[in-house]
Amino acid sequence: MRPTVPALRAGAMLLVLAALTLPGRPAVAAELTRAALVEWLERYEKAWESRDSDQAASLFTADAKYHEMPFDAPIEGAAGIRAYWARVTADQRDIDFASKPIMVDGDTGVAEWKATFRTTGGDATIELNGVFVLKFDAEGRCTSLREWWHVRQR
Repeated sequence: MRPTVPALRAGAMLLVLAALTLPGRPAVAAELTRAALVEWLERYEKAWESRDSDQAASLFTADAKYHEMPFDAPIEGAAGIRAYWARVTADQRDIDFASKPIMVDGDTGVAEWKATFRTTGGDATIELNGVFVLKFDAEGRCTSLREWWHVRQR
C-alpha cells in the first residue's frame, strides 16, 4: 500500500521538526527587528562620537569581519576592530554621526549614515556619507559589517 500525499507531507514535516531540535545543531540567528537595528546604530554613534574603541568593539562578535573597503581584506575580530577604531579616531574631533535604517531582512540590516568631524590641527571639516550592510547574531552583536562611503572636505 502506498502512502497518501498528506501522509508523505506529515512525515516530511516530522523529519524537519526532528532535525530542528537535534542537540548540537548550530544556532540559527534571530530575526533582526528595526528597533534592534536602531538601538545598535545608536550605540555605534555613541562609540564613534566618544572615540571609544572598547565600546565600538563590544558591538561585534569575537570573530566579526569589518569590511571598510570592498577590495581590502576585512578587519577581523573584536580585537582587530578595537585596534582599527583606536587608530582611525585618534585625530578626529567634534564628531557628529547620524544614521537611518533602510531595511531589515532576517539577520541583516541596511542603513544610511553620515558623519562630520574635524581633524587635530586641521581647519577643514571632513564629511562622510555612506551605507552599512550589517549581519547580526542571536544576541544582537554584529558578525559582519560592510560599508561603502564617500568623503569631502568643506
